[in-house]
Amino acid sequence: MTHGMVCAAQPEAVEAGVLALKQGGNAVDAAIACALTQTVVDPHMCGIAGFGSMHLYLPNEGVHRFIDFHGRAPLACKPDMWEDKVIAETEDGFGFILENYVNEIGYQSITAPGSLKAFDEALTNHGTRALGDLMEEPLRYAHGGFIVRPHVSYYWNLVEHAGRAPHIEQLRATPATAAIYIKNDGTPRQVGELHKNPDMGTTLERIARDGADDFYHGALADLIDADMRANDGLLRREDLETFATEAMEPLWGEYRGRRIATNQLPGGGAMVLLMLNILSHFDLKAIGHNSTEYLRILTETMKIGTVAKDRHFGDPRFVDVPMDRLLSSEFARESAEKIQRGEKTHVPRFNSGADNKDTTHVCTVDEHGNCVTMTHSLGNPSGVVTAGLGFMYNGCMNVFDPRPGGADSLAPGKSRFTAMSPTMVFEGNKPGLLIGAPGGTYITMGVLQGILNYIDFGMTAAEAVAATRICVTSDVIDLTNRVPRFVERALNDLGYETRRSPLSYHFAGVHAIRLTDNGWDGGADPGRDGMAMAV
Repeated sequence: MTHGMVCAAQPEAVEAGVLALKQGGNAVDAAIACALTQTVVDPHMCGIAGFGSMHLYLPNEGVHRFIDFHGRAPLACKPDMWEDKVIAETEDGFGFILENYVNEIGYQSITAPGSLKAFDEALTNHGTRALGDLMEEPLRYAHGGFIVRPHVSYYWNLVEHAGRAPHIEQLRATPATAAIYIKNDGTPRQVGELHKNPDMGTTLERIARDGADDFYHGALADLIDADMRANDGLLRREDLETFATEAMEPLWGEYRGRRIATNQLPGGGAMVLLMLNILSHFDLKAIGHNSTEYLRILTETMKIGTVAKDRHFGDPRFVDVPMDRLLSSEFARESAEKIQRGEKTHVPRFNSGADNKDTTHVCTVDEHGNCVTMTHSLGNPSGVVTAGLGFMYNGCMNVFDPRPGGADSLAPGKSRFTAMSPTMVFEGNKPGLLIGAPGGTYITMGVLQGILNYIDFGMTAAEAVAATRICVTSDVIDLTNRVPRFVERALNDLGYETRRSPLSYHFAGVHAIRLTDNGWDGGADPGRDGMAMAV
């Protein structure tokens, strides 16, 4: 009998989640054990000073809700403080390039973090273990080290196209950061080398002893505040003290008779539902998976979703979002008719740029039917480490629009839109698929295609996350190297510009668990380093 399953992008983290289950913990315990370990073994994808969205389905408690812990712009920020520094908007619409990378690297790029608070609240309210009980595996890797995996090395050495700072700059942004990540020869550790972070271990030991409250209200908060003040940061102790997660009901949709539960704004679930609504007007199975016509329809649907996101989606506490209109059957029908007529949607951009995809994901399930799918992140990591603390802060300020008046413009205490969309597909009254992904604006596109693969084409979890994907977040169709060139040529003949990645697996790192009456199966994206493991 299968007692539980964990699926994530890092083998070490999956093992930590499995150990929590083997020791009698539930799916919530396993998810947080996995997430805490991820903060150590993938320290630029996520961290205790990060943000995210946690989807909980706990049938025996009668609980189905989200813990939303998106980062908040510091109270000291001003809507127009960077208006004169704009160089370009990123091509995928997920951030802006400013002079001196002020919003991307350094102390002013940091938003109020929520990850540690969310982990602690989930365990306190729904777990069987305390935060400190789950620190053994994270501490093992912080003090003893972890072997640098291919995706970690790939990220550290990546040079983004069209204006983004090379990732090496995040590793040497401050002396404290460089001391952790840069070797004496000036390079980061390579694949197979051992990476240790004893300062992070000391901080995690402190949190295990004194609790998460120390980070937000105690001596740790004092250390964070002092470092921010000394380095012209925007974050203050007041931002930490006033940070609160939000309990949110799922945003529901329907596709091919299945109910879809996903997250509300400022998360990306609405974008996934909007695109599914449009695609429900097409017989995708008959059209054929990844055929030219299938990819044309998918392309236009993604562009419509991107334009809607750019114009309207933001923090609903600050902006009015016409959600009823955008998720209406009328909008879906009108959009589908445009696609059927062969009309092309244009995605406006201010100049051009790059993207950021610095996030991770975990799915867990246990024998009692409890399910968790959670995406958490540092955004574009700030590069900032407070001396002696070891962890890196998020860099989420880079995605806010520095031009006042937009849906995602800067405002004190505001959260930015993210594509994070941890989703569950229900078969009747029970979850049939848990799915989510890291990957910046690629996330919604990856989650969308994973759901289509599961529902329209009957794929297992592993098949659904491994199938060839495309991504369209501008007027260009991005293709993985497994999309046939004859299909690409046919798209070009229809007037589409395409761009081929050298990677065979790309555009989000989709992870999923499929639950059937005959058993469960998991799928970890082959483009990342992870796995699925059952207990």
